This record gives sequence, structure tokens and C-alpha cells, in this order.
Amino acid sequence: MQQPNPLIVLMTDFGLQDHYVGVMKGVIAGISPLARIIDLTHGIAPQNILQGSLQLGLSAPYFPDGTVFVAVVDPGVGTSRNAITLVTEKQVFVAPDNGLLSSVMNMHRIDACYAITNPSCMLAVQSTTFHGRDVFAPAAAHLSNGIDPATLGNSVNPEHCVRIPLPENSTPDGGLSWQGKILYADIYGNLITSFTDDLLRKKGKKAAGIYVKNGNFLPLRRTYGEVAEGEPLVYRGSSGFLEIAVRNANASQSLGLKPGDNIELKLKPENTQT
Repeated sequence: MQQPNPLIVLMTDFGLQDHYVGVMKGVIAGISPLARIIDLTHGIAPQNILQGSLQLGLSAPYFPDGTVFVAVVDPGVGTSRNAITLVTEKQVFVAPDNGLLSSVMNMHRIDACYAITNPSCMLAVQSTTFHGRDVFAPAAAHLSNGIDPATLGNSVNPEHCVRIPLPENSTPDGGLSWQGKILYADIYGNLITSFTDDLLRKKGKKAAGIYVKNGNFLPLRRTYGEVAEGEPLVYRGSSGFLEIAVRNANASQSLGLKPGDNIELKLKPENTQT
């Protein structure tokens, strides 16, 4: 059995200008009055499953064991795609089976997976457009009350769950340069890239910076304060990815860059002076 009253964490692309998030919380409160709810974010770009998957995977390790995550980025709502509950060695994830849990499945041991099909664990009437309210929120609330995840529905082989390809970097020259992409922009316009910290620790090499699509070279710096106001830089972000920013400005707008753009990380031998 699940421990009663675990933390429930919500992540959606609903934004906050409409009633959707509030209604999901109302449904949870009606089923599990003692539930504790945290909003991870409701600012995932609309229908951007990749961004949602990455942010969920990066965030989950910072929450306690037993946490129930409800992730809703669901362009296939109302279709035949499954609603699932994924049980890992530490946490539980309630989401559409559309690739949103790809990062979680890549990063954690999966203990079980269940389709959410039990009518007693949903609202009595389900719409074709708002499963966050009608299916996912009720499932999370029942889990918060301590039901066994198996109560939600039939077992599903996790190997059959949808996985989207996560960005991979490639090198044409043995590691002196790496081809990658911009993954998404945060609220400040900083651009999170597919390059991770480990690329900066290649033996015998050190990072120089990133070339972007207009040919500009952006140098690697430790903090914003190492460049003048309005100047671009690359830095190690808190999530472990390299990020592109412009000091006190919106990098996406200033540099004309957007998610999906190709970029190149340039390294150089450690004995190079420039």
C-alpha cells in the first residue's frame, strides 16, 4: 500500500490565466482533503512534450520519496492514448502515455506501470478535452489517500509505453566540437541547450563557447557578471545543461534564436592560449 498523504506535484502547459489548474486542485481536495499540493510549473509551452519531459525528469530528484507527480501536456487528449501511472523505485507519476515520461523512464528504475481505467478512480463523467480534471487529478488524489496503484487499472509493460527521442549531441572531429540544439527558453529568454556539463570535462580539452546560427560566437563564462550589460554569454545552468543568455536582456529575442535551432559547442586543447 502507498503511504497516505504523500506530496502531490502538478506540472502542466495550462498556464494560470484560465481556471484549469484551480479546478484540478479542487478535484484533488474533494477526494483527498489532506493532500499537500505543490505547483512545479504550469508554464510548459503549449503541447511541448519534450520540454515537459525534460523539466519533469530534472525536477523529480529534488522531491521526497513517495511524491505523486501529475504531469499533463496532452495534445492527444480524447484519443486512444492511454492514461498511465508509472511507479518508480521512489516516486509515482500520473500522465498521458505520449512520451511525457520519457526522461523519468530513462533516469529511474521502473517498478510497475498501470493504465488508469478504473471508473471508481475517475470523475463520473469525463470530457474529451480535460482529462487533467477528470482522470489524472482524481487518480493522484486516490493515490494520496493510500490506494495501491494497481487499483487504478490493468498492468502495462513499461517497455510498451511511448518514448520520445531525447536530444543527442554528435561530434564530427573526435570531440573538439559538438553539434546540438536549443531545447527551450525559460521565462527570462535564456536558452537551454542540449549540451551538458560532462562535455566540458573531456580529458585534455576545455570549453571555448558556442557558435549559433548567425555565425556569432558566444564565450563560456562562469557568471553573468563576467560580461558587460547587453553582452551574450554561455554558462553552466543549474539543471546541468549549458545555457545561452544576454546579461539583463532576453537572449531569445536579442539573438534571434529559438528552440530547435542548431548550435555548435567548440572545445580546444588545454594547452591552447586563446
